[in-house]
Amino acid sequence: MASATTQRVVVRALLSLPTPVLRLMAGGGVVYQGGRTLDPRLQFLASQGRNATPMTRLSPQEARRTSAAALAALAGDLEPGVRISPLTIPGPDPGPGPGGAIPARLYRPDTQNPDAPVMVFAHMGGGVIGDLETSHVFCAILARTARAPVISIDYRLAPEHRFPAGLDDTLAAFRYARDHANDFGAPRGRAAIGGDSIGGNFAAVVCQELKRLGEPQPALQLLVYPCVDVACERASMTTYADAFPLNRATMDWFMGHYLGPGDSPDDARLSPLRAPDLAGLAPAVVVTAGFDPLLDQGEAYARRLKAAGVATVYRCYDGLAHAFASFTGAVPAADIAVREIAGLVGDSFEGHVVG
Repeated sequence: MASATTQRVVVRALLSLPTPVLRLMAGGGVVYQGGRTLDPRLQFLASQGRNATPMTRLSPQEARRTSAAALAALAGDLEPGVRISPLTIPGPDPGPGPGGAIPARLYRPDTQNPDAPVMVFAHMGGGVIGDLETSHVFCAILARTARAPVISIDYRLAPEHRFPAGLDDTLAAFRYARDHANDFGAPRGRAAIGGDSIGGNFAAVVCQELKRLGEPQPALQLLVYPCVDVACERASMTTYADAFPLNRATMDWFMGHYLGPGDSPDDARLSPLRAPDLAGLAPAVVVTAGFDPLLDQGEAYARRLKAAGVATVYRCYDGLAHAFASFTGAVPAADIAVREIAGLVGDSFEGHVVG
């Protein structure tokens, strides 16, 4: 089997081919759906993905291994100017490791803004797959561009630990970062929360839980192609039902492992879009991808936040697909998008966010 480095070199070489060649190798033509045109490199990756065993036919353990290998081949180079170190965070009881500890990774930029909050970030993966490597490059870009410390967390995964284990870990990690912000060079008691996909779900729910409990809101909530309604039936679930890399069948597979038999999609801790009142929540940066079954629900959450008076910035990257934040080494448009998102976070921390 080729090494991860060799695979990365091969993937980059293929994706550097001219657009007409990539489209031809992907079957020809342009992929145009829902008024959007898919990035040609994603079109090529999608065509290759059709030859792979669907995740729905794998066990969670097999899915973790295969997805980790695939993401490693697509990852960008690690951002310079960021110091990275392991971290252990006290978790809820019972927690994900010995003594309830949450494994984590700290990213500190060399040019840190002393007024910027520390951000806790939860990776994508449907609550079933993913680890600290999943968002490794993204977190480094986020730290350097926003000039803020970022803590990436390795929360518990289903089906070994179903809902709400991962959410509980994320809330515990946020409280720890908030209460120990000075340890990371951030202002005392000031922390932000973020995540992509299911991690965006956790971030949104953490804000709602803190409001319910009467605790201060995060400095910011960063929701990147978030899953905010686990039983969503909006149009994008049909339009992009067969999209790459997230399709409707895979979403159902994730939720089948993540939810317990007594869990209801109407529970706002699972589907924060269904919460009756979003007023008073943290300022938000909400990002969606055009070719994503979750597109409509992310956009709807941004609209509801704005309607509730929450300062919200919304961006949709029409030509990109779900999980693009992990494709920075293979898809130049994804790398550009990630840096724009990190810039929006930095602007927010400096008080410059506009809707």
